[in-house]
Amino acid sequence: MKRYSPLALFFGLALPALLGPGILPGCKTQKAQHTIGLALDVGGRGDQSFNDGALRGLETMAAGVRYTARGYEPVPDAAYQQLELHPPHLALPKPLVLSGKAQEDYEPNLQLLVDQGSELVIAVGFMMEPATRAVAARNPAAKFLLLDSPVLDASGKPVVAPNVRSVVFKEHEGSFLAGALAAELSRTGKIGFVGGMQLPLIRKFEVGYRAGARSVAPHVEVLVAYTGTFDDEKKGVEIGQDLYGRGCDIVFHAAGLDGLGVIKAAQQANQLVIGVDSDQAQVAPKNVLTSMVKHVDAAVYGAAKDLLEGHFTGGDLVLGLKEGGVGLAPLGAGADPGALADVEKLKDAIIAGKILVPATLDELAKFQAPSPATLGLAHAVAASK
Repeated sequence: MKRYSPLALFFGLALPALLGPGILPGCKTQKAQHTIGLALDVGGRGDQSFNDGALRGLETMAAGVRYTARGYEPVPDAAYQQLELHPPHLALPKPLVLSGKAQEDYEPNLQLLVDQGSELVIAVGFMMEPATRAVAARNPAAKFLLLDSPVLDASGKPVVAPNVRSVVFKEHEGSFLAGALAAELSRTGKIGFVGGMQLPLIRKFEVGYRAGARSVAPHVEVLVAYTGTFDDEKKGVEIGQDLYGRGCDIVFHAAGLDGLGVIKAAQQANQLVIGVDSDQAQVAPKNVLTSMVKHVDAAVYGAAKDLLEGHFTGGDLVLGLKEGGVGLAPLGAGADPGALADVEKLKDAIIAGKILVPATLDELAKFQAPSPATLGLAHAVAASK
């Protein structure tokens, strides 16, 4: 399938040197009347994770507005400059945003956005793949951005739709770093993982996390649990409490809105938690160790920018550590400089191809990482003595 240059579609969105002469982050370009619509997945606005990341890319970064109880308001320049990514606003009209409460809402929401004049329709989440495929086929003049899944044919094989750009991430690579960090910092010898639904995408988080932990501290036990949903915060609290009660002192979640419940459980237990998709440090500053970030905001902004410039085309974009699509947020509570240095070396090894991170349980069973000493992981070597 077609692949895009990560530098053109990803890094070019964030680095001032690649934005062109005379353009600085936060500046406004000439206004273009292009309406963009976005359909949220379950969990919706306020999950402080995947959905909010997509909204940040469209509303805050592309349109230069933020949603409040009074409706859309301009984003203050000072607040915008604090974001990790703050490219020039695209001066878009106010975006159209619809929320889905169930899978039955996806196709009607996407079609409604087309009917309301959206030139680009953004489908947030892999569960929207069937709906995106159907609506895109009915509306060949409209353009679509599908996040977290390729377009699939009737047999489930990836295909290219000319008016759909799909963006997927190497979640297992970023999760590998999260697992290594957690294993090195664990005092109890037990760390945990909480997933939402037991789907291949979420398994990638679990497998990467377990592989990372195994690579630096084979003796550390990884306890795994799934909530079965992505929109039940109470279940996240319950499972988080169970894992902390069983001795885990660091838990990584990949569970959407349920993950906010895991963070609450970490607060209640006075333990550490690793967030997901967006930097979740602000949710619980004393308990969030870091977050495994997926830059869906950059993917959304890039699609909007390409639409305005007439460069939007269909196809697949795959983003991992090498492309800057995934990674760890700055360390907060419980940070350790030695462990962070080891994580950076592991990141370099993955980018260089010295470590091939497993993405499935079968690959995990066969996975053998280089020894910590071979990779120069001083903190891990010292901890093993």
